[in-house]
Parts: sequence; C-alpha cells; structure tokens
Amino acid sequence: MSGFLGFSPARFGAMVSKEFTQMRRDRVTFAMMVGIPLLQLILFGFAINSDPKQLPTAILDNDRSVFSRDMAAAMKNSDYFKFTKEIRTEAEADELLRLGRIQFVLTIPQNFGRDLVRGVRPVALLEADATDPAATSNAVAAIRQAATDAFNRDLTGPLLPLRAKDGPVDLRLHARYNPEAVTQYNIVPGLMGVVLTMTLVIITSLAITRERERGTMENLLITPVRPTEVLLGKILPYIVVGYIQMGLIVVAARLLFAVPFVGSLPLLFLVSFPFIAANLGVGITFSTIAQNQLQAVQMSFFFFLPSILLSGFMFPFQGMPQWAQWLGSVLPLTHYLRVVRGIVLKGNTFVDIVPHMWPIGLFLLVSVGIGIKRYRQTLD
Repeated sequence: MSGFLGFSPARFGAMVSKEFTQMRRDRVTFAMMVGIPLLQLILFGFAINSDPKQLPTAILDNDRSVFSRDMAAAMKNSDYFKFTKEIRTEAEADELLRLGRIQFVLTIPQNFGRDLVRGVRPVALLEADATDPAATSNAVAAIRQAATDAFNRDLTGPLLPLRAKDGPVDLRLHARYNPEAVTQYNIVPGLMGVVLTMTLVIITSLAITRERERGTMENLLITPVRPTEVLLGKILPYIVVGYIQMGLIVVAARLLFAVPFVGSLPLLFLVSFPFIAANLGVGITFSTIAQNQLQAVQMSFFFFLPSILLSGFMFPFQGMPQWAQWLGSVLPLTHYLRVVRGIVLKGNTFVDIVPHMWPIGLFLLVSVGIGIKRYRQTLD
C-alpha cells in the first residue's frame, strides 16, 4: 500500500540509492565535489592575506648616519617592510619600481641627521608602487607611526624637545603610477585577464565534449584531419573572440572608468596572444579528459578558482605565503596581470615585460602539448 498521498518509501529509497550509485560511478564529478571545497578552504585559510607584510623595499641612503639607520630599523621592525636592496641612484629606484621588483623605495637625503639634530625637521621620501592600493595602504600607515617613534631612543637630554607631536621627520609619500589610489585603475586592467581566463577556458573545454555528446566526434575520427589540425582549428576562432573581449574592456576602461593608458595599446594586444592561446590550450586539454560537458565545466572552475585567488587580482600577491606565491607563479594569469598593469599604468616596454612573457609561453607549450597528446590517444 502506498504511503501518504501516494508517496512510496520503497520507490523513494530506490531513487536515493540510484543517485548515490550514479555519483559513485561518475568519479570526476565526485572528485570535484570534494576537491573544490577543500581547495577553497586551503586557499582562503592559508594563502589569502589582506594585510601583506615583509614587502620588498629598497633604500637610497645619502646620509648614512645613526638617524638614517634608525629610520630603516623602525621600518623593518614594523614587519611591513623587508629591505632587499640598497641602491645608489634615483634612476635605479625608478627602474626597480617600474619593473615591479620592489614595492617601496625609501630615500634619505644628505645632512638628514644634521638637520634632525638642529630641529629643522628633515624630509624623508617614501615612493610606493601604488598600482595595487590594497598592498600598500597598511604599510603606509605603519611607516608614518615609525617615522614618529624611530628616533625617541636617540632624542634624549638636550634633544628631547625634538620629540614633536608631528614627529621629528617630515615623511612625504609619493604613490607612483596611481597617486590617488583609485581602485578602478587596478581592478579594471586586471579584469581583462580574469575575463579571458574564465570565458575562454570554459568555452573551449566544451569543444570536444560537445562533439562527443552530439555524436559528431565519429565524423572527425574518420576524416584524414590530423589531431594538431583539429585542435588548432578549434582554437583559432576563439582567439578572435578573445581579442573582441579585450577591445570591449579597453573601450569600457577608457570611457566608463577613465583608466589612463600610459603605455602602448598595440603592444598590449600583441603580447596578449600567448596568454589567450594558453587559456585555450587549457580548455582543449580539459575537453579531451572530460566525458561530458558538466565535467568540462567543473574542471574549468577548478582551474579558474586558484587562478583568480593566487594571481594577485583579488588579494595582494606579496601577502601570500611563499608556497602560495610559487604556485601562483605557475599560473599564466599571475604574469599577465603584471604585464597588463605594467603597460597600462607604468608604460612598460616589451623589454620590461619579457620576464613575465616566457612563463606564459612555457605554459602555452605545455598545455597545448598535453591537449594534442590526449586527443591523439582518442584516435587509437
């Protein structure tokens, strides 16, 4: 006899058992169901840090007095600054900031200690790469306090009156490349890489699985078309799609958000080709592994999640632990964000971005190579 309102516990139990059996057989989907929450937990719990410390800092000390050393020591003790290089000229400081190798440059002028003792309140300059305001805001607040308290140990006795309310040093901050700390200047250029990664990987991951589900894969298998020709033929149209997306983002960045384009726009489109092709290669690889379109989308999301979290788009890259930075450096989006922001906000040339181009090219070769090999196996 059926249960209440025709509900049968036996039939319901059979359906539940059937779903668990199907879930157990679909190993890829089951792995994604377990893997994605674990990945989110690990990344958000261990890798993400909105208060980055130990930021790479260079110092240009033209005074070399006990007071200039006190200034550097106070910054180091704040844990926000890590002095990685001592430079000699302002040109060297400009180059390091432009290439993104350091986050800050502290410049201490000559006669800094002499003026401090005389009560003249000398000027110290802190230059910051402000392309990512979130990475520098807390550090800037910390150095202002450090500049106030740095000399209390030495300002004693007759020098005690120099412990002024505003501090004995006039610390001036020069936020380079984004002086007004406009968030859109950092986010909008980065969205170019995020949008390309998300859309191109998902679209191309469905390329071969769609053929298989529609029954048209057999037609490709019996043709004399080689695997390389098939894959390149599927990739090329989406390269055009990628450039259309880039054009739309560039127009929106200029007209809607007034993002300044300091560098060369043709150079940006030129160097974007390896990045677009790399994402398409990842999508093609996923499509050769997945058994259906659902699995292809799940794999794409599994790639997209660490890309957006570990690339420095949402959270400061320097604030992540070392293992997370190593993992993020493998992903092409990490390097592409530095390329885009470097060209758009800093006016970087091709020579300046070469260190970020070869990792993208290497990733492209590996992803496309795996895709070709996997597709070749389907021909056997």
